Amino acid sequence: MDLKRLYIYIVFILFATIPNSYGQSIHFSQYYNAPLLENPANTALMSESDYRLGLNFRNQWAAVPVPYNTFSGFTDFKVGGNRDNTKNNWLGIGFSVFNDKAGDGNLSLLQIQGSLAYHLQLSEFTMISVGFSGAKVSRSVNYDMLIFDAQWDGATFDRTLPTGEKVGVVQTSYSTIGSGINFAWFPNEFVYIKLGGGVANINQPTESFYAGTNKINYRPTGNLDMLFNLGPVVTLNPSIFYATQNAATEIIAGSLVRTNLSGEHDEKLTQLILGGYMRMGDAVIGVAGFQWGNVQFMANYDFTISTLAPYNAAYGALEMSLIYTGIYGKSRDKVKKSLICPRF
Repeated sequence: MDLKRLYIYIVFILFATIPNSYGQSIHFSQYYNAPLLENPANTALMSESDYRLGLNFRNQWAAVPVPYNTFSGFTDFKVGGNRDNTKNNWLGIGFSVFNDKAGDGNLSLLQIQGSLAYHLQLSEFTMISVGFSGAKVSRSVNYDMLIFDAQWDGATFDRTLPTGEKVGVVQTSYSTIGSGINFAWFPNEFVYIKLGGGVANINQPTESFYAGTNKINYRPTGNLDMLFNLGPVVTLNPSIFYATQNAATEIIAGSLVRTNLSGEHDEKLTQLILGGYMRMGDAVIGVAGFQWGNVQFMANYDFTISTLAPYNAAYGALEMSLIYTGIYGKSRDKVKKSLICPRF
């Protein structure tokens, strides 16, 4: 067994067998394209659309034998609101599914989540959003696919030896709730600034494969998102995302640049999207994508710069997102924007 594979086995076995260990929370480098995971107050927070559907995929640690694969699908939509009023308030409803799988033992997480948010326009230039989420989470691991120290015969791992551990597929589940809030300021059609924060696992649910008392701690998050229309062609979208849980902290900062490729008489919006981000102390992230009408596709690659780089050949992670937005029974171009701000 090479050192790289042995290292991954050790990490995986520690997670699966120690009641007080903690797993990797679902996360995306494209946090801005996973709005319901980022903050439940983002549910149906859309200025030009009534609904959206999204898919996310992330492949992490592809250079080692036990990579992470994370999938997400979500939809959210508006209820109420009046586009003809100066003040426009509406309810947002959202549903999402997250799935994460890693390791030779197929350590899996399935999270089914519902979210609600209310968006209240305080004035012509300000809005506050409050959201709540509830989710059912299940985890499973196949112990028959793992190798344990009890199977070491002094020279090799012998899978025919008893492990002294559980056998077959073992499952555990829990429920979790979260909440969040956003404040948005849009003084004109060229500037939009949103400051938000949220907390996941408010109820601190218990998770363990061994009937232990391991509690999942709070996961506070914060986000600053800005849009600046620099003219008819270029829109600058800098942002920063912060999350912390237990002793782990994640900070991602950077910007997207959207370049309008549409002609004056084109019926569909066409944009080239390029960007760069950094996950502090971990990775440099390059982003590219396009928008064509109601469809947006984006992909990014995380180049590992942390001390983990030797174990994954600095390959990092590949991530993709696909989002479709629409208007209830109308063309986007024929509907007045909900708010006087850039597209968000």
